Amino acid sequence: MTNIDKHPAGSFCWIELHTSDQSAAKGFYESVFGWAAHDMPMGPGEVYTIFRLQGRDAAAGCGLRPEERSHGVPSHWMIYIAVDNTDAAVAKAQQLGGTILAPAFDVMDAGRMAVVQDPTGGIFCPWQANRSTGIQIAGINGTLCWADLSTPDPQRASAFYSALLGWNIFADPKDTSGYLHIKNGEQFIGGIPPANRRQPGVPAHWMAYFQVDDVDATANKAKQSGAKLFLPPMTMEGVGRMSVMADPQGAVFAIFKSAR
Repeated sequence: MTNIDKHPAGSFCWIELHTSDQSAAKGFYESVFGWAAHDMPMGPGEVYTIFRLQGRDAAAGCGLRPEERSHGVPSHWMIYIAVDNTDAAVAKAQQLGGTILAPAFDVMDAGRMAVVQDPTGGIFCPWQANRSTGIQIAGINGTLCWADLSTPDPQRASAFYSALLGWNIFADPKDTSGYLHIKNGEQFIGGIPPANRRQPGVPAHWMAYFQVDDVDATANKAKQSGAKLFLPPMTMEGVGRMSVMADPQGAVFAIFKSAR
């Protein structure tokens, strides 16, 4: 287990569920990951759920916003990326061809954020921490451990994120699949699968991976709790075992156990 007190710039620092049924989603993730849900009032009839493990923040959840519902946005997981200055990141993202879906704003005294769409369609939130650093725990069952960008144009996406966040995005010479690795400083944090592996018609998106102690048992429990398995548990030789699924409200995520 690792306690996190600060996220370096360029790292995945927060993960937030936007769901069509917040109450049902809380029950699902409590059952599957052992998360403890703590609700915080957001406004009339609205709450923000902090999911905790061992008393530390691991993820969050909220209902789909009215504007999301009006545009037919499905339940989904939103990735936050740590930045030193949200306003500067927004300006740079725009210069690099990104679209600003929500300009920089303060989240009370927790931090400053925005919503950005990369030039290929992937959406993320830059986060400048103030009182809230974001995820406070890693390395145990139910914690964020990786994220993949599914995009129709890996080359353009790589250029955008490398210029914006300083990521090193590259192919492993020993890996002939075309998968690109994302390295932030000295840390491998995610990747970009080859475009020919994408499901036709699916918009570009970030997919979160959560570490689990037992992929098969977790996938089975998720299925019994109403999840739909898109990729049943499978082993990648020398890498680990994984599964991809959608929760009962349709938010897609992956579970993973490293071979190491």
